[in-house]
Amino acid sequence: MKWITRERPKIDRIACPWLIKNFVDSDAEFIYVPADKVIAQAKKQKAIPFDVPDVEFSHHNDQCTFDYILKKYKLDDPALHTMALIVRGADTDRHDLASQASGLWAISAGLAYNVKDDYELLEKGMMLYDALYSWAKHLQNVKHTQNPVDHLFIDVFNKFIKQKAAKKKTPDWVKELKEIIQDQIDTNLSLTDISQSLDIHPSYLSREFSKHFNNLSFGEYIRKLRIEKAVVLIETTKYSLTEIAYLTGFSDQSHFTRIFKQHFGKSPSLYKKELLKSKLHTKGK
Repeated sequence: MKWITRERPKIDRIACPWLIKNFVDSDAEFIYVPADKVIAQAKKQKAIPFDVPDVEFSHHNDQCTFDYILKKYKLDDPALHTMALIVRGADTDRHDLASQASGLWAISAGLAYNVKDDYELLEKGMMLYDALYSWAKHLQNVKHTQNPVDHLFIDVFNKFIKQKAAKKKTPDWVKELKEIIQDQIDTNLSLTDISQSLDIHPSYLSREFSKHFNNLSFGEYIRKLRIEKAVVLIETTKYSLTEIAYLTGFSDQSHFTRIFKQHFGKSPSLYKKELLKSKLHTKGK
């Protein structure tokens, strides 16, 4: 039987011929033509159109043509159904359906890019799905690193990475940046202004900042230091909360209160009240 579909196949239009050839019709012949000629050529050549709109062998709801062929011919091999999820994920850009879907898409897209003849592409693609079926049938639970030698290589690699990280020197600009922040924590600090004083591009500084500052963004780190300074002022001075908000660089007391609550789960006024109560209790003893 002849089967016909759109030219330049990638996923479904190679997976389906593989499925048909191996489990439906071993003598099947496949034809690729421009998308707007599929239906006319199907009638002319008495071929079954597939993976095009408004035909039986096509996408239905959220499933692709590979899924439909499995249902149509009642193919219940578990390995085929494992493959179906991978094919569907790759063919519909839903890579969350199966961890292998993104890999299938990448390899298929690369293969289609390298091979310009559709029939040569089909021939090479058949080998890809032969391999995927063998994996789904026999190798799903086999890991690449189960060999002791593989584990040895991984151990060596991990040790190398750790040693390299340990030897990595903190850039000079990080030390200078820490000094700038400490000196100007109560001012309106700007990452753009700081990048200019350090002679570092703002996008690079923004990208690298968290690696050297406790995995915090610039804004998060500044707010953390300001809150820490505010706590010291609450505990050691008689400044009002409005004054402390000003002295620690917050735009106003409401902004200070909101950020303080994010860090401590309570407002600064409650923190101060509990602190005074604790001190009185200690004196009473």
